[in-house]
Amino acid sequence: MSDVKQPIPLSTQRAGALTGRVRVPGDKSISHRALMFGALATGRTRVRGLLEAEDVINTAHAVTALGAPAAKKGDVWEITGRGTGGLSQPEGPLDFGNSGTGTRLMLGLIAGHPIEVSMIGDASLSRRPMGRVLNPLRQMGLEVVDDKDKLPLTVRGTDQLLPMEYTLPVPSAQVKSAVLLKEATRDHTERMLRYFGAEVRSEAGAGVTRITVKGDAELEGRDVTVPGDPSSAAFLIAAAVVVPGSDVTVEGVLVNPTRTGFYTTLKEMGADVTFLNPREEGGEPIADIRARGSKLKGVTVPPERAPSMIDEYPVLAAIAASADGVTRMEGLAELKVKESDRLAATATGLIANGVDARVEGDALIVRGSATVKGGGTVATHLDHRIAMAFLTLGLISDAPVTVDDARVIATSFPEFRGLMERLGARYA
Repeated sequence: MSDVKQPIPLSTQRAGALTGRVRVPGDKSISHRALMFGALATGRTRVRGLLEAEDVINTAHAVTALGAPAAKKGDVWEITGRGTGGLSQPEGPLDFGNSGTGTRLMLGLIAGHPIEVSMIGDASLSRRPMGRVLNPLRQMGLEVVDDKDKLPLTVRGTDQLLPMEYTLPVPSAQVKSAVLLKEATRDHTERMLRYFGAEVRSEAGAGVTRITVKGDAELEGRDVTVPGDPSSAAFLIAAAVVVPGSDVTVEGVLVNPTRTGFYTTLKEMGADVTFLNPREEGGEPIADIRARGSKLKGVTVPPERAPSMIDEYPVLAAIAASADGVTRMEGLAELKVKESDRLAATATGLIANGVDARVEGDALIVRGSATVKGGGTVATHLDHRIAMAFLTLGLISDAPVTVDDARVIATSFPEFRGLMERLGARYA
């Protein structure tokens, strides 16, 4: 099991105008996939801009343990691929720390290899259900040795996977990616499979997208440039929007339409947010995102938007605390099974800081106010996005907002504090 370390609380307080141009680290979803597809490809894959956060580094360690060495050389990560079906038995358990994405995608990777692998994680990850990934993979031939759906667990793959047709019970990119390795989900797996040489077909109709992957695809090592993570950029953009007088540009951010629901919502709320200099890298659309201090109004965020902004609801709720009127976020069942129960954790943290918030079923309702009291301590539950969301809330609160453990931020965005301080934020 991952080591338990002493928590490090962190507080943030009301800030003056935030200004500057910055870059955020590489996208987490694409970083995980680049390592895994590099491991499955023949030849060498070189990755620039890989997110060097704990979650992704754990995936790099995992593919290395499976016989596909991943190492940094200068500013480029190189993965020596073993070809489809070429991964080998690891000598010990694979430790994924706090990474649900890495764990779920790796289950799909292991399923196609005749090897037995034990998987472990930290206390938070060990509470997260894996059944939605394991169920379809079992139908394809993956054996769950200890017959349970949470870490720690041991699985045994096969080189005789059965082809199948599977309908997602919920719109989850991680489940879909594990089965490929639809409803509207992130399409990074399809894009990257094509980029590495696989035959992937997508056919849309009757509100559902049918995705077909030809079996036994031979992937070829490629050069990959990872664009800036839009979920990380969201915290900087949110801060700029709610702090009066701010003017912040985040350069080179992924703007794949399956990931931009948060920015769509900000614009509906009246935020001054623009995408500048649109271009494409490695099959993915990117842009520079500029945000300026704005007066926000409450809106209703429809449930069908949830897949495109599922990681951004905590920070959206934080900035909704200062919007004029009520913001209602619907269809948030997925938040209950993230690193924490993010739905409950977000509502509880808001209430602790004097914000009028409540949960109704799978909806979160926040009534904004001209002043945010602050002064509360927020339990992060080992969840990086809860920590960053409430540190953002502190920028507009009368009294500082404290999170109980800032260490967890390193799982996805270790540069968060440094970049925010460059823009003008203050922490204690």
